[in-house]
Amino acid sequence: MSLKEIHPEGWAPALGYANGMLAEDGTLHVGGQIGWNADKVFETQDFVGQMEQVLRNIVAIVEAAGGEVSDIARLTWFVTDKKEYLARQRDVGQAYRRVMGRHFPAMSMLVIKELIEDEALVEIEATAHINQ
Repeated sequence: MSLKEIHPEGWAPALGYANGMLAEDGTLHVGGQIGWNADKVFETQDFVGQMEQVLRNIVAIVEAAGGEVSDIARLTWFVTDKKEYLARQRDVGQAYRRVMGRHFPAMSMLVIKELIEDEALVEIEATAHINQ
């Protein structure tokens, strides 16, 4: 089985990793996305703001592979502050729906100590199934 690297047009280069890898059967593996923009710049230090950017990044990769939000089958979340996440559930839900609508794939959430990028508050990876 061959894999095709997916990289949205206009994004800064992914160095040492791939944003997405699309298999011949339409399975798209989206590498962990953090809350920076296409230029790898964090526009906010706010958890919900970063989370929304992460979801927009995931959708951009899915769309670059020819898919849409409804093709996303799984999200795995890594958050650095459980209390912040729980305290902002209403804001989290509103931001989620702005990007994902009412599409709720299988999800897992892990609370971790820190992420590689010091400014990152959340990282999410995804799996999508795109009709070819």
